[in-house]
Amino acid sequence: MRKTRRRPYAEQRPQDLGGGVRSVPVPIPGNPLGYTLVYAIESPQGPVLVDAGWNHPDAWEALSGGLAALGMDVASVRGVVVTHFHPDHAGLAGRVREESGGWIAMHEADAALVRAIHGLAEGEHEAFQTDMLKRAGADPGDVQVVAAERPQPPARPDRELADGDLVDLPGRKLRAVHTPGHTPGHICLHLEDADRLFTGDHVLPDITPHIGIYPYDRDDVDPLGDFLASLDRVGELGPLDALPAHEWMFPDVAARAAEIRHHHEDKLNRLAALLADRAEPLTIWEIAAMMTWNRPWDDLGPMLRGMAAGEAAAHLRTLEVRGSVRRVRGVDAVCFQAIES
Repeated sequence: MRKTRRRPYAEQRPQDLGGGVRSVPVPIPGNPLGYTLVYAIESPQGPVLVDAGWNHPDAWEALSGGLAALGMDVASVRGVVVTHFHPDHAGLAGRVREESGGWIAMHEADAALVRAIHGLAEGEHEAFQTDMLKRAGADPGDVQVVAAERPQPPARPDRELADGDLVDLPGRKLRAVHTPGHTPGHICLHLEDADRLFTGDHVLPDITPHIGIYPYDRDDVDPLGDFLASLDRVGELGPLDALPAHEWMFPDVAARAAEIRHHHEDKLNRLAALLADRAEPLTIWEIAAMMTWNRPWDDLGPMLRGMAAGEAAAHLRTLEVRGSVRRVRGVDAVCFQAIES
């Protein structure tokens, strides 16, 4: 498979990837990722899209125009299978459904989250965010900014997928592979008749997806542990060609999955060592501020600090599951400290 490198969105073009698969870059306004790669898989009864892109007029123009440039009419789309519910993947699925009458499918775990988001009453999301951030020990100014943000919820799906289900794609064999971590219901899609894997955000060629835990102090889930297990599962599929939602296509998804696993194991080891050097318990926010990110903590805006805290919390939870750290319930915030060996 031809390997490409990420270029600015302005340099991207719709592509025929051969084997009845085409890609359309769809912009994400104001986001450093630049664009989502939406894939269209041909079938005798109309194409099925893998993801749909951000809900924005420019994104809609790119998606509909890109399909047209490849000889496809958005009105003929049979359905959209969403790798996960995030807005840069599911945002335009509702618009595609309106234009085509097609279906929207996603994993049952993410479908449950979408229903919950739609069911939030006015002010409920802000109250949830505020309480979560305070329990993590966040700075008051960051609490105010982060809690006020509420993304537009994606369209409710018509169909729910479980691990191993075949997508409704006549003439092809497209199987859902449940790969939780980035979201509880993230799926990769294995095009078994072509040895290709649509990886969504699970396995990307250069960056790693955000793995967070929300609320930060949950102790009944382990998203990073789930993610690491999902990487192993993808690795067991072998050296398939990967078609990710961001950056560029690449060969041998198993090799890249192993690299990402090593990255997180190294991060876990460094976090455990950091806590072992501190005698007193630390809040999630304090720990996040001490960790290494792609920019210094002081240069991160409130939203990015919130995401960093979510990722710190996910790594702390995995260390807790492994018996390396313990949580300490403080008066106002949950704290963590190393367990002496």
